[in-house]
Parts: sequence; structure tokens; C-alpha cells
Amino acid sequence: MNQPATGVPPVLLTIAGFDPSAGAGIAADLKTFAAHNCYGVAAVTAVTIQSTRGVKGVQPVSAEVLRAQLEELIKDVPVAAVKIGMLGTRANVQVVAELLEKKKFPFVVLDPVLKATSGLELLDATGVKELSKRLLGLATVITPNIAEAAVLSGLEIKGEEGMKAAAQKLRELGARAVVITGGDLEKPVDVFYDGTTCTPFGGERVKSENTHGTGCAFSSAIAANLALGRQLDDAVMLAKAYVRKAIERGYPIGKGKGPLNHFYRQQNGQMAHSHSTHVPAEGPAHAMSHF
Repeated sequence: MNQPATGVPPVLLTIAGFDPSAGAGIAADLKTFAAHNCYGVAAVTAVTIQSTRGVKGVQPVSAEVLRAQLEELIKDVPVAAVKIGMLGTRANVQVVAELLEKKKFPFVVLDPVLKATSGLELLDATGVKELSKRLLGLATVITPNIAEAAVLSGLEIKGEEGMKAAAQKLRELGARAVVITGGDLEKPVDVFYDGTTCTPFGGERVKSENTHGTGCAFSSAIAANLALGRQLDDAVMLAKAYVRKAIERGYPIGKGKGPLNHFYRQQNGQMAHSHSTHVPAEGPAHAMSHF
């Protein structure tokens, strides 16, 4: 991996909600950063009431508190990449947009978390409009699932062709690059579009209930790989391979969907495997969900 001469790892910033069960949100992001030999810092946008059984409630952090967190972090550490997850309110979207407009970070990965898998709304309609208007064009890549892509693009998405159309629409709306994850399809496929060609990534579904926080880990792994010097398409493929294996090695913790095993490489002595510039033979992941 591309580490600076000082030996200090890249510092990555996650801006997202807190999951008490530590399977999603900033906990998943920080674990994913660490698994990629990066150092993570975090600004909390909301505190959720949730477990592996789903999200029961959300208490957003005020825009003033979020702004103060971000200002203090930015003054203190050089940020190599930013991952943005759940923002909770329109005011928080505005705070993050102002930060990105003022401070030009090398890489920004936007995971537009709009609803919990359980159906609980995590960003209201005014917040979604603000996110679409202010944040899409500020991100290096956005990583919506099919439901999120449908809301942001305004298109009904059915299958791979619908995903390609939505990805192209999101580019027209300002996104520089798009990965739409389709883990809920009968035949899982993800679509990557960078403005040139739409590339589908298919494969077999991972047979595991331990999928809590897959979307968070996926977007965070992309951010980490970008910070470590990968090209965007390689960063996406490496992130998919990482998430697939982390799902396979996930933990049966709790009474619902268990978390991924973010540190499977370290536990199996496979860190050297992640140093390769090629995609591991683990194959792609196909179960991207949020919270």
C-alpha cells in the first residue's frame, strides 16, 4: 500500500451516524479504515437507537455541533479522503456542503443514506433535495443502492438496464461517478459509471445473514483505497472484494442481521493479500444495505 515516507497512515474522515451495535455507521467506517491500514476520525451526524434487528429511532445532531466537530478536526489533521454517510437533516447537508466547497479534499465518497433497511426515514424530503442539489457534484463517487438511486434520479429502476439509466441520470444531475449497488436483485449486479461506459459487476449471492452495514463498509473501503493511491475503478473492485469476504466471515451476533467481519484479513494473516494492485480472487460483493 502507498504509505508516506514518515510511516504515518492516511487520515480518513467519516461524517455519519452512530450505530450502538457497531455494525453500521461510523463504527463500521472506522473499522473498515483500520482494516485498510488507514487512520479514521469521525464527525457524528446523529445518534440512532438500533441493534442488529433494525433502526428504532434517530436523534440528529444539531448543525452547530456538527460544524464544530468538523472545524476542530480539519484544524488538527490532514484529511486524505472523506466518506459521507447518513446526514439526518437538511441543515447537516448544508454544513457538509459548505465544508466541501471551502476545503477541497483529494477524495470524497458519498453514500446517500436516505432510509434504513427497516424503512425508517433517515433524511426528509427537503434534505434529499438539498443533498441532490449541493452534494452530488462535490463527491468523487456516489454509492447509492437501487432504492436510493431511484429517489435521487427520479426514475423507476427495474433490473440492470434501469440501473444503467439511473446512473446516467445521476451523472446528468452532477455526480462525477456512480456505483449503484443491486444486492437485493434476484441476480445481484452492481453498476459502475464514470461518464464513459456503464460497467456491470455480477456474481453469485453470498449466502449469509451477516450483512448489517455492508453499504457503509463498501463506501468506506472505496475511500480507503482511493487514499492509498488506487484508481477509482480499482478502488471500487477492491472494495467489493473486501466486502464480499467480510460478509462470508461475518459474525452471528445479535438476534437480527449480524455485522461483517471487518478484520478477517488480520485474523487470517492475509494482510499481504491486500497489498496487491490486482483484485483479489475473492470476487465481488452483492449485498449492499444501509443500517
